[in-house]
Parts: sequence; C-alpha cells; structure tokens
Amino acid sequence: MTATIAPVDERVPLGRLVPLALQHVLAMAAAPVSTVFLTATALRLSPAETASVLSAVLVLCGAGSLLQSLGVGNVGARLPFIMLPGGAATALFIQISADHGPAVASGSVLLAAALLLAVVPLYGRIVRLFPPLVMGLTVLLIGIAMVRVAAQLITGPTGQTARGSVVLAGATVAVTLAAYLFLRGVWRQSAVLIGMVAGTAIAVVGGLGTFSPAPGSGFSLPELFPYGTPRFDVLAALPLLVFSLSTLAEITGQTVLNSETSGRRPDPGRDVPRVARADALMSLFAGTLGASLMVTSSENIGISRLTGVRSRFVTAAAGGLLVAVGLLSPLSRAVAGLPPAVVGGSALVVYAVIAVMGVQMLARSELAERGHSMIAALALAVGLLPIVAPTLYDGFPGWIRTLLGSGVVAGTLAAVLLHALFTVADRAPHTGPGEQRSGEQQSGGQQPLTRRGRPRSADRAPAPPEG
Repeated sequence: MTATIAPVDERVPLGRLVPLALQHVLAMAAAPVSTVFLTATALRLSPAETASVLSAVLVLCGAGSLLQSLGVGNVGARLPFIMLPGGAATALFIQISADHGPAVASGSVLLAAALLLAVVPLYGRIVRLFPPLVMGLTVLLIGIAMVRVAAQLITGPTGQTARGSVVLAGATVAVTLAAYLFLRGVWRQSAVLIGMVAGTAIAVVGGLGTFSPAPGSGFSLPELFPYGTPRFDVLAALPLLVFSLSTLAEITGQTVLNSETSGRRPDPGRDVPRVARADALMSLFAGTLGASLMVTSSENIGISRLTGVRSRFVTAAAGGLLVAVGLLSPLSRAVAGLPPAVVGGSALVVYAVIAVMGVQMLARSELAERGHSMIAALALAVGLLPIVAPTLYDGFPGWIRTLLGSGVVAGTLAAVLLHALFTVADRAPHTGPGEQRSGEQQSGGQQPLTRRGRPRSADRAPAPPEG
C-alpha cells in the first residue's frame, strides 16, 4: 500500500513545472523592481549601480524562495513560499539612508537581521508585544511615510514638479488600475509591472521621459558592499530593529495561512522559527549587497489557489528562475533605465496598498474594545507628527531626534507601551481593599466578566507556542 503524498510535497512534471513557476515569478516581479528603483532614486544611484542592486535583490529573492520551499535543517519552512524585499523595510532603509547615509543603513540591516536571528528562541514572548492593533498601526504608518517618499520621486530632488512628470505618473497609475480591473489571474497580480512597462512606453513615445539602460553585457555578479563598509549605529538602526521584531507576528499569520492553503496542519511552534531563521539569514546577505531586509510573503498563495497546485517544488523552481534572471545582466540593466516618474507612480500604488493593509489589520483588532480606540488615536498622533512636521524635534538632542523623528518607531513604541499600560490596568482589581467582592460570591466563584460580558480570560488570545 503506497503512502499518500501531501499536496505540498507533490512532485510536478517538468513540462508543467516551468510554466507554473513562471506564473509565480510574474506575480511577484513588481515588488523587487519597484522597491529597488525607489531605493535607487532616493539614493541617486547611477544606472550601473541600480542594475547591480536589482541583480542582488532578484538573486536574494530566488535563493530565499529555494530555502523556504526546500528547507535546510531547521532553516526554511518547507512550504510554498516566495521571498521578497520588504516594502515597509525598504521605506525604513531609505529613511535611515537619508538621515545617516547608506553605509549606516546597510549596517542597520545587518543589526536587524542578527537581532531577528537571536530572538527566535524567544518567539512566543516577543510576538505578544505585537498584537493586530500594534501591527496595524505600524504598517499604516509605514505606508503613509512611504507614500510621501514615493511622491518625491515624481517631484524630483528639487521639489519643483514638472508637469510632464505628474502626467507620466498619473498615466502609470491609470494603466495599473485598468490592468487590475480588467485582467484576471496572474496578469491581474502583475498589474503594477504592466503599469511600469506601459508608463515607460508612454514616456518614450510622448517625450515625457527617457529610457536609458545601463551599459554592459553578459552575466554579472552583484557587487559586495556597494555603499562602502557598513557602519553600525544602534540608535540609527532602531527603526529596522523594531520592525524586525514586529515581523514575527506577521510571519505567524503568513505561515498559518500558507499551511492551511497547502494542506498541511499548521504548527507555528515548529514552522515560524524556521521561516524567521531563513528571513534573517537572507537579510544578512542583503545587508552586504546593498538591499534592505528580506521577508517571506504569501502573495503567491493566489497563484496556488488559481492553478490548484500547492507543491513547494513549484515555488522552488520559481526561486531557481529568479536566481537566473538576477544573474542575467542585460535584463537588470534594461530595467535600470526606467524613468523616475514611472517608478514613482508605481510606488504610489504599492505603498498605498501597504497603508490599506494596516487599516485592515486595525479592523481586526476590535477597536471597540476597552481602550483600543484611545491607543490607536494616541499612537497614530505620535507617529504622524514627524511625518507631517519633519522639523518638530530639531531642537532636541540627537538621540531623541533619532527615536522620535521616525514616525514608524515613535508610533510603534507608543502603541506597544500604551497597549501594555491598558492591559495592566484592565487586569487590576476594581474593588478597594476594604470592599466585599460580592460579585464573586454571587457568581459561585466563576471568572470575573469584562465589560462586554465575557469571561476575562477569553479576552486574551492564547499565547503562541515557544519556538
């Protein structure tokens, strides 16, 4: 009697494997391209430098997808995952680069990756600090900050926007929207990529921009330390350090979702640490190659549902294709020639979606709960202040400017502290030392009730298992 093979472990024939893998690559290609060009434009990299960073990111995406899909020891979940450059992490990388230089930003990536690797054994304790309420606020603030940075791609370094740049960015957004509305399946998931291609064509035909690929030919390896020797500054790295800890909560949700979709019984205690270790390992490599933190994504789950194929060997093959594409120098050099306004228009869509994801997380956090709306309001105010008033903390010492000058860090820390404060206050007894707790006597020793009429223990989600 032959043993039943789980869908996640199914071997797919080569004739079907390649086209299925190609669909996964097309569905995720917009993320690395848009994040690299946003970084390159913000850091004013040359086309050759941009091509090198893009090559590195594509190779990292491919290697990370291979690691997560196939696994090595206790690294990699052996689930059909695709790895991407973190859009939110890219926003923080750009912010640190603007404030302290790209060498400090690269050092910050290395510190954040090392921290994530170090705290994996404490997974169960760390993840409690980032419930949906805190994660939602963090992602919302990252999206808002990133939309502001994306707009600067359209305005240019001087801030004096040319009419043609606005028209070109608007046309890119319009094509992206049309592709999302009228296409289906993998083509719909590639709407951002389609918008970038169409925007470039409009720029060339309409004289609104130029397409200037970087010089060179053949295969090329990514450049090691493109911004020079990384510099380590813990205070400057704080935004990425906090973000790396918060990713444990997101990794938990992604892993459970992917396990359920691929037909494997979810086991967060085993799989989440494996996913986190792979993310941290690839992020260490990213820090040496000029990229920001790498994160495992479940964006490809839609392709799995569309095709009905849930095999991890398909995403492993997609990883192999990404490595090959990253080493194909002509492709990365061609993509390096996209007009900045086109990248800005695409980035507006990508990072506005991140902000909406934050709103969706907040919607799941039950804002009607005692204190949750106040936590969200105060943390959002703290986080938005440095975004809408960048010079607010200029008169304070450097460490305060670093801590509070980042809207993401300030808002996240405020949310964590306020959530802890309200949790402690909610658990505290509401009767004085001399009062008779008649409610307990009347209830026959039952658990005390919350204001919503449920046992208080039911309001607290069970702690995830230790990794």
